[in-house]
Amino acid sequence: MPVQPSPSLPDTALSHAAPPDAATHAVAEEQRHLDAALARRSQLLAELDAQLAVRADPDLPGAEDVVERSRRAGLRRRRTELERAESGLVFGRVDTVDGVTRHVGRVGIAASDDDADPLVLDWRADGARAFYTATAREPQGLARRRHVRTAGDRVTGVDDEPLDGSATGTDDEDGLVGEGALLAALSERRTGRMGTAVATLQVEQDAIVRAPAERTLVVQGGPGTGKTVVALHRVAYLLFTQPHLAERGVLLLGPSTRFLEYVAQVLPALGETAVVSATCDTLVPGAAPERDESRDVAELKGRALWQDVVARYADSLVPDARALTVRLDGEPLTLDAARVGQVLRAARAGGRSVLAARRRAVDLLLDALVDEAAARHAELLERVEEGFEDVLGKLDAGLAARDDRAPTTGARGGDVDGELTDDDLDRLRGELARDAGFTAVHDAWWPVTDARTALADLLGDAALLARHAPELTPAEVRRVTGEPSGLAPSDVPLLDALADALGTPDAPGEQGEFLAQRAATHRGWVYGHVVVDEAQELSPMQWHMVLRRCPTRSVTAVGDVDQTEAPHRHTDWADVVAPVFGERWHRADLTICYRTPREVMELVGPVLRAAGSRNAPPRAVRDAGVPPRDVVVPAGTSDAALGTAVAAEVARLAERYDGGSVGVVAPRDRLSHLGAAVRGVPVLSTSEAKGLEWDAVVVVDPDGIAAEPRGWNGLYVAMTRCTQELARVTVGAPSGRV
Repeated sequence: MPVQPSPSLPDTALSHAAPPDAATHAVAEEQRHLDAALARRSQLLAELDAQLAVRADPDLPGAEDVVERSRRAGLRRRRTELERAESGLVFGRVDTVDGVTRHVGRVGIAASDDDADPLVLDWRADGARAFYTATAREPQGLARRRHVRTAGDRVTGVDDEPLDGSATGTDDEDGLVGEGALLAALSERRTGRMGTAVATLQVEQDAIVRAPAERTLVVQGGPGTGKTVVALHRVAYLLFTQPHLAERGVLLLGPSTRFLEYVAQVLPALGETAVVSATCDTLVPGAAPERDESRDVAELKGRALWQDVVARYADSLVPDARALTVRLDGEPLTLDAARVGQVLRAARAGGRSVLAARRRAVDLLLDALVDEAAARHAELLERVEEGFEDVLGKLDAGLAARDDRAPTTGARGGDVDGELTDDDLDRLRGELARDAGFTAVHDAWWPVTDARTALADLLGDAALLARHAPELTPAEVRRVTGEPSGLAPSDVPLLDALADALGTPDAPGEQGEFLAQRAATHRGWVYGHVVVDEAQELSPMQWHMVLRRCPTRSVTAVGDVDQTEAPHRHTDWADVVAPVFGERWHRADLTICYRTPREVMELVGPVLRAAGSRNAPPRAVRDAGVPPRDVVVPAGTSDAALGTAVAAEVARLAERYDGGSVGVVAPRDRLSHLGAAVRGVPVLSTSEAKGLEWDAVVVVDPDGIAAEPRGWNGLYVAMTRCTQELARVTVGAPSGRV
């Protein structure tokens, strides 16, 4: 739900029928303040540029260099924040009953370096919260709230909202704050990109934005309640209040790449860059799905039981203890099975991954072989010394027999110095480590296992899978192993789990200058916070992917269980998250629909009930003044004729909402024909349309959508994508259920 300042309203719009001169004065007053804020912003940018232009000392000691790099990273973040705040730098103002005035904007700007009173108060600061939460019933010490509309560097209008009871009609029956600014923003044309809602966040939205991040937060909200907006603004708020999160970054997990493109401008517009965007399908670098799969197999491979299956399978890839022999200078060095068993137990201690244990085992094998070589050397030396003593003894006896006065050798075998020094042992260890024979022996004993190859082996071998997955029935094993080769979407979480259990052959490199670039190339990156949109669609194995990337469980999950189309059929949030997060989560609800007008929301109740929901649709707060339109084409109409009818409806809506956007949502089996017939607008399935919105939407063949798997849920999604007008093109006589 893009909610943003509207430059299209009259320049001197002022609430409660203020006189024209008062409106003009208010605009001029806010223009002076905006000019001052922009000038100060330019000054701060120049100062930051000067500081960043000073090259860092390359000879700084390690600790000081870390501090300096951190300082410069902070300067760059602040510069980015200021640079991107030019549009809508100031969007609000509050006047307290004590006569104090504060301006609220995208970023905080101090009047001067030593002035504690800000020229602009950052919207995320505690002092700005009343701008979003004060009402006429609970004014929180405010006499007035003002929304300031701007276009570039010009103030185009203000909207005043008295909170001290001085005006009638301010008893917020709808629970809205800044109603005039909000409804104006909701009426704007959609551009195909989500904008920020920083100026018009509502009370229940603000509470979620500012909720603590220590536990997993699950946000349930129907269509148009602003779930995505809330989640993205929560990211900006958390990065502001907990700067350490920027060191690890934030992961935004969306339902599709189209959705991520749709929301891509929001966080940069709020000055945030420490964010990585991905889908579950793209979360593992280099492992995108290569084929589709059936819903029943996707459900089967999404079950949580695969965590244990993968763990057992990974353990099976650790070799058994057996005697190992390496030749050194042509002589065999042998470690018996008992000694190799000791190496294995020590290598696996501490819960190391398989490949980390392998690396440790190689080190321990080298130690054991050096010990064996040293013992062999000592044994040989002892034999030499014993033989030398025997020879010398015989020589002394012979000399004594010839002449009692002859001198004896006086020598003992212990005087022969041949012991290995520490340097000798280190050299021997190095020779062994570089020896091709040693490498061949330990590679044959414990081969390096590639996660993708290992997963293909597991999923392609019925006997192997049955051995490690006793939870599966024989029929389920056959369904899994009967799938074609190549990665399917449900394989990606399995691959991630197996890669985690196996570990990486070598320490992964971090590629890229910026955090987002480094994190995106690093499968094992741990984030400071994770946001999951359309969270109801995730399978248990996909949730385990999330947990591996944020073991602190600092997660914000937003979604609507009534829009679930995934094959796992979750109908309650406890079913979705409890298997992974246990009781360490809490729920918040969004109950007001800002996007979809009343005329449309009045139609979705029966659809929601047909989907099996026990929930009421969210409450719409506005009328569009346009009733939904129904177009009926005869049963048996050809694909070409249906495409012509849909194209005509799209053309009508495109003309009506010139400068806005139109979308088409249809059953999957009609997409290719409609896509060829309708040009210039997106033609999507209900799954692809999730999270998106348009001014007007054409829903094609509602009965066909309802007949798809989880089709009533999909139809609920399709009918609630519009901000102004809904058109339905029905094939044949309507069923009466839609």
